[in-house]
Amino acid sequence: MRYHAPYMEWAKTRPAARFDLAISNVLPCSIDDLPGAANALALNGANDNGYAPLIVSIAERYGVDAGHVTTAQGASGANFLVCAALLSPGDDVLVERPGYDPLMASPRLLAANIVRYDRTFEDRYAIDPQRIADAITPRTKLVIVTSPHNPSGIIAGREALQEVGRIAAAYGAHVLVDEVYLDSTGTPVAPAARLGDTFISTSSLTKSYGLSGLRCGWILSSAAVAERVRRARDVVDGTGSIVAERLSVVAFQHLEHLMARTRQLLDANGAVMNAFLQSRRDLEYIPPEGGTVAFPRIRGVNDTRAFAERLHADRDTAIVPGRFFDAPAHFRVGFSGAPDALEEGLSRLGQALDALA
Repeated sequence: MRYHAPYMEWAKTRPAARFDLAISNVLPCSIDDLPGAANALALNGANDNGYAPLIVSIAERYGVDAGHVTTAQGASGANFLVCAALLSPGDDVLVERPGYDPLMASPRLLAANIVRYDRTFEDRYAIDPQRIADAITPRTKLVIVTSPHNPSGIIAGREALQEVGRIAAAYGAHVLVDEVYLDSTGTPVAPAARLGDTFISTSSLTKSYGLSGLRCGWILSSAAVAERVRRARDVVDGTGSIVAERLSVVAFQHLEHLMARTRQLLDANGAVMNAFLQSRRDLEYIPPEGGTVAFPRIRGVNDTRAFAERLHADRDTAIVPGRFFDAPAHFRVGFSGAPDALEEGLSRLGQALDALA
């Protein structure tokens, strides 16, 4: 199936685990974490091209003009809309490896060709513009980057992104930067879309703010691309949920409060994760610079699928096998859940690794 995303199928159908280290969302908020949410509930409002107060809130947050903002159903919806707006059958799309497979599934669904470029462990997953220069063709319409990188958590360097933009612009292509984890770093970083019209940024309230239920996503782009995205949305889902968009405006009014909650969680959990990784001589890893996940590999193991299955069966603990990111010797492990569950899950992961010796 050209539209198949194996990771998403696995994520939706895998058995539940008591200690779930496979998740990457920040611990979900309750209604009490969002002051004023109940008063914002309403079933009506004008949102044909996005709820205007939400568009303005996003634009002000990221320092762009409101005409450069379009909304979507989460970051996944945002990425799909960009592909739908810009791609035609037979176009080439450059996608990083290791990489998040829905970013390949969307172009494939639109009958585009996937061309891979590598972000390697040996280079600490940095973007090498020369690899993109070597892979790009006159048929290339889109170069896709994640920053922080999913699955390693490495942030794309600004100079490297600028060079990628120059390479893409020479071929008339755009650079889509999925920044859904970027806010979770806690350090303000300007979105890639502010580097120029070649760039498009996508994100949401999901990964960094614990608000996955709102499905509030957005695209930052040039005004011309924004118009194409709006027209693509006309035939995909029409509009978003006005209920969710009203609540999302409330969320933007309290982003600093929500980010303080996120940073308290990730700072504490990140320290626990780093201590665990540093204690393991059987693991190799690059410390994540942002996001909610790490991507270690097990020395002497070429494919972690069987290991992940035994960990779940024997110790009721879940991780994501690296095969879903085209890096089978690795596994992705999240540290954005409840602290007690993280500590016990890592303990059980350590026991499983000990059993390999």
